Parts: sequence; C-alpha cells; structure tokens
Amino acid sequence: MGLTIGVDIGGTKIAAGVVDEEGSILETSKVSTPPTPEGVVDAIADAVRKVSTGHDVEAVGIGAAGYVDDKRATVLFAPNINWRHEALKDKVEQRVGLPVVVENDANAAAWGEYRFGAGAGHDDVVCITLGTGLGGGIIIGGKLHRGRFGVAAEFGHIRVVPDGLLCGCGSQGCWEQYASGRALVRYAKQRAAATPENAEILLGLGDGTAENIEGKHISDAARQGDPVAIDSFRELARWAGAGLADLASLFDPSAFIVGGGVSDEGDLVLEPIRKSFRRWLVGNQWRPHAQVLAAQLGGKAGLVGAADLARQG
Repeated sequence: MGLTIGVDIGGTKIAAGVVDEEGSILETSKVSTPPTPEGVVDAIADAVRKVSTGHDVEAVGIGAAGYVDDKRATVLFAPNINWRHEALKDKVEQRVGLPVVVENDANAAAWGEYRFGAGAGHDDVVCITLGTGLGGGIIIGGKLHRGRFGVAAEFGHIRVVPDGLLCGCGSQGCWEQYASGRALVRYAKQRAAATPENAEILLGLGDGTAENIEGKHISDAARQGDPVAIDSFRELARWAGAGLADLASLFDPSAFIVGGGVSDEGDLVLEPIRKSFRRWLVGNQWRPHAQVLAAQLGGKAGLVGAADLARQG
C-alpha cells in the first residue's frame, strides 16, 4: 500500500497528514476541534478531504484518546470528547469514501516511534507518553499488543498508591497522578509554597505566587538552576522510573521509549528516570537492563503511527 493519511485528534486541533511508506509527512492540514461529538466527526472528514487533494490516498488511520474496541472501529469511551460507543470508523468512511482504521492515540504514537523513530532495531518495546496524563503502548515481537478487548497499555491507570490521589478516571492512586505533566506542576506548586526561598527563579517567571506556576515556568526555571524546579523534575522521574521497573518485570522489553511533552526536556528528566529505573529494577545487578530512550518523532508520532497502522490494514 502506498500513501495513507494519519489523523491525530487533540483537545484544540485535529491534525491530518499524508504519510508515505518511509514515514515522511508529505502534506498536513489542521482544523479546530469542535465542541460536539458529531462536529468532531465532520471535522475529521473535512481535514482528510483537504489534505488528500492531489494525492492518491488508499486508507486513513485515526488516533483517538480513549478506549478503542478490538475491531479498531468503535471508540468505547473517550475522556475528553463525549464519545460512548462511537462508531467512528463507519461514520468517517461514509464521509470520505476510504477504508478507516481507528486506534488509541498512545498506541498509534508507540507504533510510529517503533517503526520510524527511537524503536529502530528493537522488536520488543514499551512506550510511555508523559503529557498531561500518562499513556502507553506495547510492541511484542514486532506487533502492537492491544489485548483481547483492544484496551491494553492503559498504564496511567495502574494504581501505584492504594487510596492515593483521586484520578480523573474515578479511581485513586493512579500512576499518572504521580508521573505526568499535571503531577510536575503539582510538585512545583507545593514545593514553591513551602520553600519560596528555593524557588526565586521559578516564582519570578510567573506572577510571584505558587498557585499560578505553569509547566513552561518549571522547565525554564530548571534550565536556569532553580532548586525547586529541578527537584520537581526529579520527583516526577522517581515515579516514572519506578513504574518502568515494574513494567520490565511484566514485559521484559529491550527498550523503553519515553515521549510526551515532559520528555522534551531531554536529560533533565531522562537521566533521573534512568537512575530510578535502575534503582527499582528487581535483580538489577544480575540481569540485562532495557535501554531508556527519548522519543524522536515528537508531536508527529501519533499521526505517522496512525497512518502506518492504516497501511498495515
């Protein structure tokens, strides 16, 4: 199969791109994400039609945040769009006249990294995305592992602290409450409020109050040596690395790939994650260690991965 289109559905934008067999994006289009479920379907179709003009496109892959069924057709549940058993494949196919594959967005990003990014040379890979929440994807023997019902690798909702922090999923103590962009901001706010003398740079980048600290302030402050900002990244990394150690006991991959917005900080966060991973890996002194790698495709991973999954059929 030749050219396919990948679609990445975000909270504010829907991006579509024509992707070739080498993972190169030939053309892209973006539209705003509408507020209604049916509006989102129409917007996806509009983006696909726009970007496909002048290209011989054979299929469409859609990356959607949420639970996607085992037939890769229906979004069973989406946290940010009011989709409940949404027949997304059928609805988009009717509008664009092309075969459509629907995939969880983190799975699509993991596949993109495995095929065209940091996963080169590895057949057994586990990916995590440290964004607002924590997503994941599993590649075993060169194949995407989706589970019997299509909803595997929801790593963010593994409970790591019994009766811990309340999660948006309704449970308590989920991993993403301790290792995510949202967690990073919480750590920084708490530490800056408790020891403002150690957060002068961080507070200075905002309005001087801990409650208005944002993620970009933490990154900028950490690069300037702010103690609270650096310590906040280390706390996030401690939880992330410990979680990877647990996943190593489950899947024994040759590589972990860390993506998402938090990972854009490079070794500021990746080196502490690697250190924590080694610290908590059971039998670490006696066994081979998986590599902990930075994702390479950035925000393109989901779009490229979805397009390639459509190509796979």
